[in-house]
Amino acid sequence: MKAVILAGGFGTRISEESGVRPKPMVEIGDKPILWHIMKIYSTHGINDFIICCGYKAYVIKEYFSNYFVHTSDVTFDLRHNKMEVHQNEAEPWKVTLIDTGEGTMTGGRLKRVKEYVEDGTFCLTYGDGLTNANIKDIIQFHKDQGKLATLTAVQQPGRFGVFSLDKNQTVLTSFKEKPKSEGDSKAWINGGFFVCEPKVIDFISGDTTVWEREPMEKLAYDGELAAYRHEGFWQPMDTLRDKNVLEAMWNEDKAPWKIW
Repeated sequence: MKAVILAGGFGTRISEESGVRPKPMVEIGDKPILWHIMKIYSTHGINDFIICCGYKAYVIKEYFSNYFVHTSDVTFDLRHNKMEVHQNEAEPWKVTLIDTGEGTMTGGRLKRVKEYVEDGTFCLTYGDGLTNANIKDIIQFHKDQGKLATLTAVQQPGRFGVFSLDKNQTVLTSFKEKPKSEGDSKAWINGGFFVCEPKVIDFISGDTTVWEREPMEKLAYDGELAAYRHEGFWQPMDTLRDKNVLEAMWNEDKAPWKIW
């Protein structure tokens, strides 16, 4: 199974970092948050990644093209133009980097990688959120529900897509992204870490389509959007404060998402 990661946004709320690199390349510890997300998936057996690049795409491309240099000790023999890699820490990953356009919206980015995910069920998430959710359990839940898309429902106050979810409910009937009201701190929100069928791309019109609006709202209206409840750790990196919180967890060896 493949995992699509949306990594092309500007990251304006964390401009202190995103001014020089795309938000998914902002480091937690000494590794980009994108690396942490990929490690989460890899731990659950998903090692084939489609990265939807956009803003400063070249930074992501450079990182993976020189992955050995970034993660291993190396010797450069300048006289003979040779490089020797020591203590190789290569991951078992296949990484496809697609430039989906700098101004393309989230839905448009997914539509632009359609040809890479047409062969079956795939995972989808944002390049700025971490969790200790069990990806295998989410995939199995998605299969059991038999819907076109499953999102991971988490609890976090404010500014995210809010929806109602009764105690025994598994299929959504409504979805609203970032409502004007801050809402209840106990509201369930869209935490990303989706599992989707290729047909969801038919709900996307083009580059200007925001995945969290018309496509997800239509999926919910049609009864094709399921919600996997995750009551464990989930944390986005929207602001510098969020970044510092995650950094402190990592440095204190108390990072809940470090399941590897």
